[in-house]
Amino acid sequence: VQLVESGGGWVQTGGSLRLSCVASGRTFSSSVVGWFREAPRKEREFVAAISRSGSEITYTDPVKGRFTISRDNAKNTWYLQLNSLKPEDAAVYYCAAGANVRTMTRDTAYGYWGQGTQVTVSS
Repeated sequence: VQLVESGGGWVQTGGSLRLSCVASGRTFSSSVVGWFREAPRKEREFVAAISRSGSEITYTDPVKGRFTISRDNAKNTWYLQLNSLKPEDAAVYYCAAGANVRTMTRDTAYGYWGQGTQVTVSS
């Protein structure tokens, strides 16, 4: 099983990026999938998660209204649209899969992880 993120990069404050996570080796259409991030000298934190049907979505408060998570089960792929980026959003972003709706904000609930993609935001 492999999860591969892409779409990270460097942007100026206020810019946008779209992260993608493509899964292979098994389907995650019945699982919650999500995104986490880890900034230097900080612990990994939850960013967003989406249920299998997309009916349940949750975000960490600092990104509400700016980030949007979505998924395409047919492609075994999920996305994170990052808008109005701020310097404090800079981090390595990881996609994850395998949680359920009761545990979707906890990193320990996810059994599958990508390798991470760097997002850098300059002020």
